[in-house]
Amino acid sequence: MEQSERAEDILEAVWIAVIEEGDNSASLEALDIDSHDPALLDLECQALIELKGGRVYLRSEGRMAGEKVVRRHRLAERLMMDILDLKGSNANAKACEFEHLLNEGVDTRICTLLNHPTTCPHGRPIPPGECCRTARSSADIGVVPLTEMKVGDAGEIAYIATSDTKKMQKLMSLGVLPGNHIRLNRRFPSFIFHVGNSEFAVDEQLAREIFVRTDAAD
Repeated sequence: MEQSERAEDILEAVWIAVIEEGDNSASLEALDIDSHDPALLDLECQALIELKGGRVYLRSEGRMAGEKVVRRHRLAERLMMDILDLKGSNANAKACEFEHLLNEGVDTRICTLLNHPTTCPHGRPIPPGECCRTARSSADIGVVPLTEMKVGDAGEIAYIATSDTKKMQKLMSLGVLPGNHIRLNRRFPSFIFHVGNSEFAVDEQLAREIFVRTDAAD
């Protein structure tokens, strides 16, 4: 059964609180959700959640449904940044609107268009779909942050996911530009990589913002 936009927003918030933040339930007060919210009660009627004492619990069906909503939202965020070049609060607002327009067929096409990204622009994981699992089984692992590469892995820089001008300037001065070839040489204590004929070192936070289309994806 399809949910309203409000119901999807609630389901997404509960999924993040329960699955990603590691609790077995979420407080309605903390999520700023009224216990009499019609969308919340609709989710309960669909047996996706269970309400007890001011807390909301995800049922197994709710976990699966919530994961799909989160996946659509984070794919929409990637689309806003990578394809439409929208960033900041405007991109997030547009992603919130766009996610509700995606169905399973459309989100698969967008995921494939984006080469099966593993994280959203904020570094949170994008739950994989069947298209991602198929791509990985055929060694087409798509675009990954430098932090997910193994020592010796190489590929083409796909994009840099930062809105920080200083960080962008630093990476550009190192030759970290879309289209350039990059090879990871070391992961600890810093991420050391080769671009062109030079070797550079960056911390994990900066390495997380460099996205690479690995050679295995060619």
